[in-house]
Amino acid sequence: MALHLLTGAGSGIGAALAARLQARGDDLILLARSDARAAELRERFPGAQTIVADLAAPGELAAALTRHDLPGRLDSLLHVAGVVDLGQVAELTVAKWASQLDVNLVAPAELTRLLLPALRAAKGQVVFVNSGAGLRAAPDWAAYAASKHGLKALADSLRAEESPHGVRVSSVYPGRTATAMQERVHEQEGRDYDPAGFIDADSVVTSILTVLDLPRDAQIPDLTIRPGV
Repeated sequence: MALHLLTGAGSGIGAALAARLQARGDDLILLARSDARAAELRERFPGAQTIVADLAAPGELAAALTRHDLPGRLDSLLHVAGVVDLGQVAELTVAKWASQLDVNLVAPAELTRLLLPALRAAKGQVVFVNSGAGLRAAPDWAAYAASKHGLKALADSLRAEESPHGVRVSSVYPGRTATAMQERVHEQEGRDYDPAGFIDADSVVTSILTVLDLPRDAQIPDLTIRPGV
């Protein structure tokens, strides 16, 4: 039975991933941004442990983790949470830059740093759910793409650093996926949203589980997922 710590389990890919992991008997530690969200997650995923910590405040993550009796071994750390605010560089405020960089890049880096001893003890793995925007940047996507390009750099450096400790590191790059975030993106783009036109979150989860379950004689450093035909 494996133990996983997830961010973003409240909706979208993160919720689908938490459900699949729990259904197969794995144990979950779920990060929640508020007490109310933590209560919702415990009701939705009975038996899961929750940690209240706001990824928008990376400097407070260490204190948040110390308030919980965390195990000394962790099989995987799954970074799924993210935020997006579209806008042209000429219009993006410092606040919008900072919020996306904090949640999408700085918080994952800090959370990984804090949990590395437990990951090393288990020879576990870190999975960053990135985005197609982590490989290319389109107009209006500068801040989000910058945070995701940075997340790719974080994963690549971490993979090289942690290989001697037996920790595997993977980045997953889904294309546009039918989630609440995608609906919000469409609102920002001023377009109608039809979830049938995008990748199902459960299909992305299947790819993540493939990364997690790969035998130890191999690893998948980068996995790109695009809509089917």
